[in-house]
Amino acid sequence: MPMKIVIVDDNKTNLMIVEKILRKAGYNNLLMLTSAKKLYQYLQLDESKSAEVPVDLILMDMMMPEIDGIEACRTVLASERYSDLPIIFVTAMGDSNKMAEAMDAGALDYVMKPINKVELLARIRSVLRLKLEKDRRKENDRRIRNELDLARQVQRSMLSGPLQEKDVNISAVYRPTFELAGDFYAWYQISPNKYGVILLDMMGHGISSSLVGMYIYSALKDTITAMADPEKVIKELNTRMVQLHTQDSLMNYYFTAIYFVLDTKEQTIEYVNAGHPAGIAIVDKEVKFLTEGSCALGFFEEIEVTKGVIPYQQTARILLFTDGLSEWLEEKYDDAMDQLIRSLQIEDLSDPAVLLHQLQPGWELVNPPKDDMCMVLISTKSSY
Repeated sequence: MPMKIVIVDDNKTNLMIVEKILRKAGYNNLLMLTSAKKLYQYLQLDESKSAEVPVDLILMDMMMPEIDGIEACRTVLASERYSDLPIIFVTAMGDSNKMAEAMDAGALDYVMKPINKVELLARIRSVLRLKLEKDRRKENDRRIRNELDLARQVQRSMLSGPLQEKDVNISAVYRPTFELAGDFYAWYQISPNKYGVILLDMMGHGISSSLVGMYIYSALKDTITAMADPEKVIKELNTRMVQLHTQDSLMNYYFTAIYFVLDTKEQTIEYVNAGHPAGIAIVDKEVKFLTEGSCALGFFEEIEVTKGVIPYQQTARILLFTDGLSEWLEEKYDDAMDQLIRSLQIEDLSDPAVLLHQLQPGWELVNPPKDDMCMVLISTKSSY
């Protein structure tokens, strides 16, 4: 589509001169307007929901009645739709202060009257090249946003949905700070009475950590359902993470995690904490912390792993969370962990989203989290 140029000048003779120069140079998609008001109407500036009117360049006189060029320039560029629209002033005014004011208003260039044809066309070509490059950048950004949105949907679709059985309830709340995040969670039924649950936090966030996280996530189901035992699962995930490292790599990725197996028949929680914030368990109304385990995964080829075992008689409620949550809470509470424990002890609490809201009602609006936040809540009661 040919470049669209709008020429704004209250003097019709000047309009004819500029039009003639541009048409001889091959610019035929032109629109001549005699005032800033008509420019506003053409751009539909008074219609906030209107789509952007296709314009590639505005050539505008600086001295016009009612609304001068500088005010018009500010008004046009203040609109989000036209914030990148190039404007060149065509003026007889030689006042350097006025010219500085025009450039401060957002104009990219200016041409003095009487118009030098060669100078005008050179400045137009320069500005249009810049406009073309900006348009390419915006289109590339739009394409990347669309691809990231698709990747985000794929990522979210991989996360486990709420599980509600007769004696087990598992659900999660997720608040990523980026389109793609580095926190992942999953749970699988290993056998009629065993459930494997994992929450992991990949180093960093954004595209790279998300891709590495999805690589690990792709191995979770087979690893957990085949091995089940927390020590074996954690060692296998560490091996897979180490396999990503190369000698010429500038960065070694790693992640923290808590993985546990809930056995509702034996009434035990067997877990490994791999460098992750300690999970909280309310077991028969007694508070316990999931601290036993190993270092974060991906640093070393061989790691020492210690499995923790927590038995329960009647009920157990377990809260897993990433450090994005604890760091966010610490900005408001001196005793963030105590706040989590007190909230977890509310007997009828079963939704982690409700728990998060109780901890920080509306606070995310004034103090948004700086890191991905995730909470997984597991509740079980004896049926034997």
